[in-house]
Amino acid sequence: MANDMQLDPIDWAILDILQRDASLPVHAIGEQVGLSTNPCWRRIRRMEDAGIIEKRVALLDAAKVGLGTTVFVAIRTKHHDPEWLKAFSDGIAAIDEIVECHRMAGDIDYMLALQVRDIADYDRIYQRLIEKVPGLADVTASFSMERMKHTTALPRPS
Repeated sequence: MANDMQLDPIDWAILDILQRDASLPVHAIGEQVGLSTNPCWRRIRRMEDAGIIEKRVALLDAAKVGLGTTVFVAIRTKHHDPEWLKAFSDGIAAIDEIVECHRMAGDIDYMLALQVRDIADYDRIYQRLIEKVPGLADVTASFSMERMKHTTALPRPS
């Protein structure tokens, strides 16, 4: 349904505001985009119903809550059957520290992003991963030294 919905400049302005601060009251968003409260609320509701706005959340500072180490894990496997994929999906879903998983094109089959306390914490999670998901051919970790850019805000397509 979201692919059928056309977004106009006011919708995009609302989305830009919500991506910066979803806690703003609707009337404050409306003032910024030149709408009264009810039309603004209807636009937001329409974008929620269409799935464009998936949810509204609080973003935490990983370092301030004790999870300041970001690890990227490249995984290769020789298994690509539905049963293995189900076991893999279930295994990674059970590990909260895995905050992203992507199926990749190219030499790497899957790329995980983890937020952990430190290298020892990653090792504990690595042990859980290889226990929960059999058949991993290669698991390679890279540790982020510095986050140089991070945003959850999506740009407007040109």
